[in-house]
Amino acid sequence: MFRLCVVGSGGVGKSSVTIRYLKNEFTEYYDPTLEETYRAQIDYCGKLYDIEVVDTAGQEEYTSFRDSSLATGDAFLVLFAINSASSWNELKDLRGKIIREHEESNTTCTIPMVIVGNKMDLEEERETNREEVMEYCNSVLIPFIETSAKTGLNVRESFQLMMQQIQKINPALLERTIPKNASENGKKKDCSIL
Repeated sequence: MFRLCVVGSGGVGKSSVTIRYLKNEFTEYYDPTLEETYRAQIDYCGKLYDIEVVDTAGQEEYTSFRDSSLATGDAFLVLFAINSASSWNELKDLRGKIIREHEESNTTCTIPMVIVGNKMDLEEERETNREEVMEYCNSVLIPFIETSAKTGLNVRESFQLMMQQIQKINPALLERTIPKNASENGKKKDCSIL
């Protein structure tokens, strides 16, 4: 099992993206998260992988909780809200902090990450420049996707993109969990002793 941390500033929709992915639900109510951990299975390339999804704190007063997750996370969905220029600027600092945390713990400097621009349903309130974001992501070699937790747009795709990054950058993470064929999930196999 590996730890996939969903990180970003307060109010960017980390919990909403996580819950939309895990339960296909959305709530309008905003309640700042301290930290929530979920165990789930993700279907990738026809196999089910056990993962731990950590929905981290984004509020300034809870940075010690978030910093702990940055140090222990294996892969990161790094979110900003397209209607918040400040969340985009904070994302760049957060990315640097993730890299520094992992350099200090003598793990690989190449950490699977996906940058997620959330709140596509608020396109008319956009404060971030899509081309600038894409240029930055290309320069740091991190994939970028825009989502809407409210409508569900590209939420599943962002997790699939993360799995592609893991397979590309650190496939050993996938070996931490024993994949099962998705078609076999919940079905018992006959056992023959010869």
